[in-house]
Amino acid sequence: MKKHSFYLVAVLVMCLLLIGVTLAQRPETDIDPAKHPNLAEAQHHIVQAFEKIDEAQKANKDQLGGHAEKAKQLLDQASRELKEAAEFANHDK
Repeated sequence: MKKHSFYLVAVLVMCLLLIGVTLAQRPETDIDPAKHPNLAEAQHHIVQAFEKIDEAQKANKDQLGGHAEKAKQLLDQASRELKEAAEFANHDK
């Protein structure tokens, strides 16, 4: 029974690690600057902010109370919203 519990805990830990790696990926820069220069530049600044947060996490040994990770998730969401805004403008014309 204890061996079974150990394997279950190990699988759960691996799942959490994979989720963390997935969430921690850098936001994409996928807006065409020729069509939407301001949105593309904003997306670029989001990536820069994301990278600075990464540096802060490393400098503080990830002891930021989860707030830095939450900020990175919100930056990724903002980047996706900018992409949707660009796509909406493309279809609206």
